[in-house]
Amino acid sequence: MIAAFAWGFGAASSLLLGGLVSLAWNVPRRVLGMVMAFGAGVLLSAVAYDLVEEAFGVADGGFWIAAGLTGGAFTFYLGDLLIDRMGGANRKSAVGQDQTQSPLAIVLGIVLDGIPESIVIGLTLLAGVGVDLAVVVAVFLSNVPESIAATTGLRESGWTGRQTIGLWLLVMAVSGAAAGIGFAVFGSFGGNAVALVDAFAAGAILTMLADTMIPEAYQFAGAQVGLATTLGFGLAFALSVL
Repeated sequence: MIAAFAWGFGAASSLLLGGLVSLAWNVPRRVLGMVMAFGAGVLLSAVAYDLVEEAFGVADGGFWIAAGLTGGAFTFYLGDLLIDRMGGANRKSAVGQDQTQSPLAIVLGIVLDGIPESIVIGLTLLAGVGVDLAVVVAVFLSNVPESIAATTGLRESGWTGRQTIGLWLLVMAVSGAAAGIGFAVFGSFGGNAVALVDAFAAGAILTMLADTMIPEAYQFAGAQVGLATTLGFGLAFALSVL
């Protein structure tokens, strides 16, 4: 469980890294868009070749995969909709956030984004052969543009550097705890439960990508994001194979 916490915490540490970069420099939006597109490609590969493929391999049938994908997609969609109405709609936007944005909603939204990924990191340790580095790298890389965008918006809405760093440290701790819980709780469960959780995370991640990362990447960088997305997908696939 300690190892799972450490891997989840480490994968989420890129949130702090991206936040520090954003606090130190004004990252051009075109660069941010390309990084977001690359991260989206990495996550798409992780969904296809790690989460869904593993779920298919351990499940007794397709029902558990379908249930997980549906549950993950609707959970993220409904949770995201609720957080938007609470005042966290632009928590990932680098465009800037108005003063009515709720800090609590922003925190809840970022945690909602990261928990499914962290649980899966813990699940990858259940096979006893070490963590799946492809998943860890995918989560690590995808967090960087998210934290850069969110930190930029939070700074423009009046958050101090200390408050922002504290936010990312909190989310890192929650992510580590989610990875540890994923390992401890599901370690005694059967393959169907693992498949359900893998597919749930896949559904949540796919919904997040379509809802936020890919549209914002295109908005910032234009049609070239397709090339960056494909590059991220290809490199992550190569990492999975190796």
